[in-house]
Amino acid sequence: MLLHRGRESQRLLAELEFHVEQQTAENIAAGMSPEEARYAALRAFGNPTLLRERARENWNWHMVESLLRDIRYGVRTLGRSPGFTLIAIIVLALGIGSTVALFTVVNSVLLKPLPLPEPDRVMAIHEADTIAKVDNNSVAGGTFESWRDGNKSFEKIAIATQMDVNLSASNGQLPERVQGVISTAEALPLLGVRPVYGRLFNATDDSYGANGTVLVSWGFWKRRFGGDPGAVGRTILLDAKPHTIIGVLPAWFTYPDQRVQLWTTVYFWAAPETMHSHDSHNFAVIGRLKQGVSAAAAQADLSSISLSERKLHPDGPVFNAASVRPLLESETRDVKTVLYALFAATGCLLLIACLNIANLLVARAATRRRELAIRTALGGSRGRLIREQLVEALLLSFAGTALGLLLAQGALMWLVHLRSDLPRVDAIHLDLYAILFSVGLAVICGVVAGLAPALIEDEAQVVRALQESSRAVSGGHRSVHLRRALLSVEVALTVVLLVGAGLFLRSYQKLCETSIGVPTDHVLTMTLSLPDMSYRGPAKKVAFEETLIDRIRVLPGVRAVSVTTLLPGADNGEDDAITIHEDPPLKQGDWLDASVRFVDPGYFESMKLPILKGRSFSPDERLGHNKYAIVSESFVREIMHGRQPLGKHVDDANNNQPGEKGEASNEIIGVVGNVREVPGETGRPTVYFPLYGGLHGYVQLAVHTEGDPLQMAIPVQKTVAALDSNLPVSDVLSYDQLIGKNNVSESFDATLLSIFAVLSLVLAAVGLFGVLSYIVAQRTGEIGVRIALGAQREQVLRLMLVDGMKPALFGLVLGLIGSIATTRLIQSLLYGTKALDPVVFATVAAALLAVAGLACLVPAWRASRLDPMQALRTE
Repeated sequence: MLLHRGRESQRLLAELEFHVEQQTAENIAAGMSPEEARYAALRAFGNPTLLRERARENWNWHMVESLLRDIRYGVRTLGRSPGFTLIAIIVLALGIGSTVALFTVVNSVLLKPLPLPEPDRVMAIHEADTIAKVDNNSVAGGTFESWRDGNKSFEKIAIATQMDVNLSASNGQLPERVQGVISTAEALPLLGVRPVYGRLFNATDDSYGANGTVLVSWGFWKRRFGGDPGAVGRTILLDAKPHTIIGVLPAWFTYPDQRVQLWTTVYFWAAPETMHSHDSHNFAVIGRLKQGVSAAAAQADLSSISLSERKLHPDGPVFNAASVRPLLESETRDVKTVLYALFAATGCLLLIACLNIANLLVARAATRRRELAIRTALGGSRGRLIREQLVEALLLSFAGTALGLLLAQGALMWLVHLRSDLPRVDAIHLDLYAILFSVGLAVICGVVAGLAPALIEDEAQVVRALQESSRAVSGGHRSVHLRRALLSVEVALTVVLLVGAGLFLRSYQKLCETSIGVPTDHVLTMTLSLPDMSYRGPAKKVAFEETLIDRIRVLPGVRAVSVTTLLPGADNGEDDAITIHEDPPLKQGDWLDASVRFVDPGYFESMKLPILKGRSFSPDERLGHNKYAIVSESFVREIMHGRQPLGKHVDDANNNQPGEKGEASNEIIGVVGNVREVPGETGRPTVYFPLYGGLHGYVQLAVHTEGDPLQMAIPVQKTVAALDSNLPVSDVLSYDQLIGKNNVSESFDATLLSIFAVLSLVLAAVGLFGVLSYIVAQRTGEIGVRIALGAQREQVLRLMLVDGMKPALFGLVLGLIGSIATTRLIQSLLYGTKALDPVVFATVAAALLAVAGLACLVPAWRASRLDPMQALRTE
């Protein structure tokens, strides 16, 4: 019946007409006039339109036909109100688009399994210590070997640690600093990876004294070799060491980071003493569980091995336990909480948008109350009328979803560009799950918003509308009360979002205001790494570093140059277990830990890091005469407990010259102020050693300039190239940009949450404006009577403002209570800010009341300016 319903409708009409004519003929035969007989026949059969509708209900596909008719009617109805339709679609698009975008991020990063065979069996393994309460420490080479050889829980266990290397110029291409992974031969088979071309590492490749081999990523192969399969077998220089390309990894494989461009073997790179050490924690370790073994059982297995190693090596920083958790959980643990917080914020925004649409539809239903009453009187069922309202709401919802998907795609492109540091960022894209999620949201929003008008009317009230005046049918008390209730909930959700955004903004503001301990303006930074193959021995490294400083210092526009292994605020760097030579031995199993930096003689002066006691390094304290140390104020306070540090000796084996045995005893010659390694952390105890000892080739430069530091980037890089054309320079940034890289997460979180909060505030303001405008329109006659009877216009203005502000005030109270309950969940994400910060709560309350007052002022002012005679005539 679906395909020929027009023809069948004509047949039904003809049949009904036949029966009416037959009854008419019988009436004429009974003595009635033809006209009277016709009317009597029609009265006997009843409403012909209703008869046709009931007959159609028995046809096949009637529901589909009825639904199509409702859709056509809904489209025509919405088309008659283009302003309302456009606003509703945009509001829903903002809510649904933001929610779908964050759902896509959460699903792609946190929920979707890793693209590996049986990913739930792949674990990340860290060293832990039950006494120090540490569960996420890097693994020492000796501990890894003990785990690998002694465990009973893993099929394979492997090292896979990120590192940066210098890629030398070749085939006309410039040298560059690239990100890679050093791994044991078992790592890639453990992850289930097979090369597109070539082969994986074997035991021979991953051994001391082997020839250098490398596997390159798909992107690196395309970029450096143009996708030529003949690249396998070619040689490239990594840190000046020749490496033969033995394979190309597949495009989908981006572990542990999409920026990783090559893999090489750890036993080729690492010294034997590093791989056998239990107190030099340098490596990331992964493992594949045996079938049927749980992560908890594997953790207990490895922890027993670690405890045994601790007993064998009681004097060093050897940890006594292990931590085993799924690889996905380990990769995403730092972003999990904040992503869920942002997703919850988009949920609030979507609910606000849905409530706004429900409010609009309630007002729309109130203005159509008389129309619905007439249709009910003509035989329309309540269910049919509710279904039409649902169809209209669903049409709006699906239109908003279509636009929202476009907004979500744009938001995801912006997010991926801005937060390329997110784990699994390459997996973030709209997929089938996101589309199904958006369809589900469309249905839920449409049903919730569409059913809201039905809550305010029953059949008795609809019919009663026929007996009311034209003004009265614009709505009723139930409509007003429902709109106020919806608006109060909307305001409450807005307050929760505003408080959350305010806390994040205040936290970010305090983070930016936090000094790292040194000035950062007019400073250019960059990173160099001198490869051991090209700079064998400390003397060559010192000669290069000293020459570079001298040449940069004389460049026009340069005030000073500082060189160190890690600048303050750049990141957490190297830390070592140290001892104070004059102190009594520590209790067995205890150790002291401090950050270690190597700096040039002029570092403290050029960085304006104050020397509180003693002196700085001299240029003569170099190579074999480098047994001196300068410590930070926090070192004196926390490690030396305030005792006189000058003349004491710090022991640290990492300041030994090549071939030197035992720990180096370094005389403390000065105390300097504290610095922060990361802006959001406190200054750690730090020990500075002379850079000119020649022990480190990895350095960061700080070039202090007269003007814009970035203007000096090219001259400085040319100076480096003049000394070594194969030495790449990386991370060329102003100091402020370098600090900003560490704050990008906090900045992004605060910005995104603020956007959601502002959108919600706008929606709440629109809702308040609409509700009060509706109330004013409904009470026009009453207002006219009040003014005619002598009410002052100021009194009317005050009356309307109070009427409009009631739901705002109620929502504000609910929102503040809700904020007190929810902000505690984000306390761990805040820096220097309490979850119940009174400044934030007061500011949000004031801002919301101000916006609510402005939103209510316009309709209230219009009400106070009504002409009473005109208002009474409309009544």
